[in-house]
Amino acid sequence: MMSVMLSSPVLAVLGGVWGLLLLATVVVWWIAPAPDSELRQRIRSWWIIVALCSLALTFSRTAALVFFGFVSFLALKEYLTLVPTRNADRRVLLWAYLSIPMQYYWIGIEWYGMFIIFIPVYLFLLLPVAMVLAGETQGYLRAAGTLHWGLMSMVFSLSHLAFLLVLPQAQYPAVSGPGLVLFLLLLTELNDVAQFCWGKLFGKHKISPTVSPNKTVEGFVGGVATTLLLSALLAPWLTPFDLRDSLLAGALIAVAGFFGDLSLSALKRDLGIKDSGHLLPGHGGILDRVDSLTYTAPLFFHFTRYLYF
Repeated sequence: MMSVMLSSPVLAVLGGVWGLLLLATVVVWWIAPAPDSELRQRIRSWWIIVALCSLALTFSRTAALVFFGFVSFLALKEYLTLVPTRNADRRVLLWAYLSIPMQYYWIGIEWYGMFIIFIPVYLFLLLPVAMVLAGETQGYLRAAGTLHWGLMSMVFSLSHLAFLLVLPQAQYPAVSGPGLVLFLLLLTELNDVAQFCWGKLFGKHKISPTVSPNKTVEGFVGGVATTLLLSALLAPWLTPFDLRDSLLAGALIAVAGFFGDLSLSALKRDLGIKDSGHLLPGHGGILDRVDSLTYTAPLFFHFTRYLYF
């Protein structure tokens, strides 16, 4: 088991996150006195999320990989609970679930070549073979497309977050995998919060009213500006980025996060549901919390890898 050994800058930023969460708790308890209010539920869920992420990053690299693999499992399980599946595909679904530990195993042994092709190439070809051998042709195309989209979003995309932990960082002694993970998580989640707040305060012009009526041009622009500022402030602590690249990374995360959220909103609209589940009180399901990450994780990973590693 490899110890992560958090650097001082990462510990300092984590301390800031806990302090910000404590301040938010005091404010929410003051403005929303009802114990069962949505705001209080959201804050309680954030305490759990922050605690679990902090423990995973602090304990060891193996623990972090197991934690993120479990997040992928919960996301895929929730997704497959929501979308229609065929009885004939039960064995195929088992293989889909078994792909999760394999995908994270490639990360654990730092085999980038297999990591990057295992799901989009091998599973893309092999799972339809298993579906064909089951002998059911009715609904085949829809079932195959549904399963592939779920694997690409909930497993392949999210696993890029975990691969940040094992990027070779010898040339950047001050940079660590947990720092890159923390940078991506903070900017992705705070971008969601910023877009929501700016939209509530100033939103008038809707971007996609049929998909997500609450998303506005003002909220989007305010969220992007806030994320750019946060990226410039946090990058020197957590990443190897200079100012130009920190701004590029902030813009990438802000825009990608918006469309990741919008994509999952379209899925929920198609299914006729408001929330993807009830795992996180005040937030909904796990998909409601990782929707933006399905876009930001792979894009930020490749931005970082190709420019710096």
